[in-house]
Amino acid sequence: MAGTSSVAGEVFVDALPYFDQGYDAPGVREAAAALVEEETRRYRPTKNYLSYLPTPDFSAFETEIMRNEFERLAARQPLELLSMKRYELPAPSSGQKNDITAWQDCVNNSMAQLQHQAVRIENLELMAQYGTNAWKVSNECYNLAQTLLSNLIHCCTVFRKQIQDLNWQRKNDQLSGGAKLRELESNWVSLVSKNYEIERAIVQLENDVAQLRHQQGEENKENIRQDF
Repeated sequence: MAGTSSVAGEVFVDALPYFDQGYDAPGVREAAAALVEEETRRYRPTKNYLSYLPTPDFSAFETEIMRNEFERLAARQPLELLSMKRYELPAPSSGQKNDITAWQDCVNNSMAQLQHQAVRIENLELMAQYGTNAWKVSNECYNLAQTLLSNLIHCCTVFRKQIQDLNWQRKNDQLSGGAKLRELESNWVSLVSKNYEIERAIVQLENDVAQLRHQQGEENKENIRQDF
C-alpha cells in the first residue's frame, strides 16, 4: 500500500502505488480500514466542521421590500402585477365637481406626472449624451472579463497538463524503479541461495575433514599397536 515516512523533516516514499501489487489480497482491505478507523479516532466527531464559527446573520442586508418578497415566496403567493394607478390622471368624481380640494388634488397629481415625465426626458438626454461612452466602458469591462476568463482557462489547462505529465512521470519512474527493485530482489535471492549452498558445502567439507582426521587418527593408533 502507498505510504510515506518522515525522517529529519524529509519525506521518503516507501511504497510504489503504480507498481505494488497485492491490493486485492485477503486482509489488505481490512488492514486499510483498520488504519483509517484508528486515524479517525484522533479527531473530534462533529456533523458540521464549521460549527466553531459564529452563525452569520443572513438578514443583516435584507430590506423591507426583500423581507416582504421572501415572505410572499414562502407563502407561495402570486406576484402582484405592476400598478399603473400612479400614472393615471382621473378627474374628480361627479359628486366632487364643485369641490375645490378635489380639483386641487387633480392639479397636484398632474404636476407630479409632468415632473416625472420631465425627469424621464432629462434622463434620456443624459443617456443620449453619455450612454455611448458608458456602453463602451461596459464593453471594455466585458472584454477585460473575457480576457481574464481566457487567461484563467489557459492557466487551468496548463496546470492540468502539468499534473498529467507529473502523474505520467511518477508512473514511469515507479515502473522503472519497480523493475529495478524486482531485478535486485531476484539477484539478492540468487546470492542468498548461493551463499546457503556455499555454507552447506563448507559444513559438508568440514564434516568430511573431521571424519578423515578421525579415520587417520584411528589408523595411526592401529599402526602404533602393530609396531608394539
